[in-house]
Amino acid sequence: MALTGTTRGALGRVTSVSRAEDHTLGKGTVTRIRLLAGLGVEGDAHLGRIVQHRSRVARDPTQPNLRQVHLIHGELHDELCAQGFAVAPGVLGENITTRGIDLLGLPTGARLRLGNEALVEVTGLRNPCAQLDGLQPGLMAAVLDRDEEGNLVRRSGVMAVVVTGGDVVPGDSISTELPATPHTPLGPV
Repeated sequence: MALTGTTRGALGRVTSVSRAEDHTLGKGTVTRIRLLAGLGVEGDAHLGRIVQHRSRVARDPTQPNLRQVHLIHGELHDELCAQGFAVAPGVLGENITTRGIDLLGLPTGARLRLGNEALVEVTGLRNPCAQLDGLQPGLMAAVLDRDEEGNLVRRSGVMAVVVTGGDVVPGDSISTELPATPHTPLGPV
């Protein structure tokens, strides 16, 4: 489905939510997470207004945190399992696992309403790291691809910032609001 203008609609569902207090790749699944406006997931190591990811802190600890919430489409888990990888919600480090929404096809600035309260704004693609191969050899390559022109395609989900806080639970609907055109394709953040 082509999305244009400020299209709104229910496109998907939350299937799982996860968080981790420590800087570990995998996050434990929980029954709910609370999103805090301008900060991220309450109780998660990546919570904060400024960058919390270790590699980014090492480069510039004052940059804004554009990676407050990590979302992955559950369809990626299906693909990886079909290739022989043992993945489940939270294992790849996501806070929110979705179904029925083309996260990778959203433009920068798209907003996702999660349930009745929470609203996040998509900032870019997750740039997968070599830690994935520490989980299972070949996993990093499995979440990367090449397009027709040979450009790298990152398939390991999207990153977002919290616009409006609220609780998110499995089963919550996801609706979207797109920014005004022209749309800017997602790039790595």
